[in-house]
Amino acid sequence: MAKTVAVAEQQTNTGMQQLKALPERTSSFLRDVRSEMRKVAAPSREEVQSTTTVVIATVFIFAAYFWLVDNVIGRGVEYVLRVSAK
Repeated sequence: MAKTVAVAEQQTNTGMQQLKALPERTSSFLRDVRSEMRKVAAPSREEVQSTTTVVIATVFIFAAYFWLVDNVIGRGVEYVLRVSAK
């Protein structure tokens, strides 16, 4: 019985200790965030333009590829349906 009470007290103490440590943990987290944000470098205008160009070109290439694949599969299905309908 005494062991159960000791375990219950220990659990409440750790919960209280965690609550008391919250401001310190929060300020430590915010210091780490500030430190990491200082390492972040914004891209230049030229980098943004070149990346945007690559993305747009890639979108058009994939669109053309999927259009081609869709047409080939669609015509194949139409052919199979025409042959099976005869």
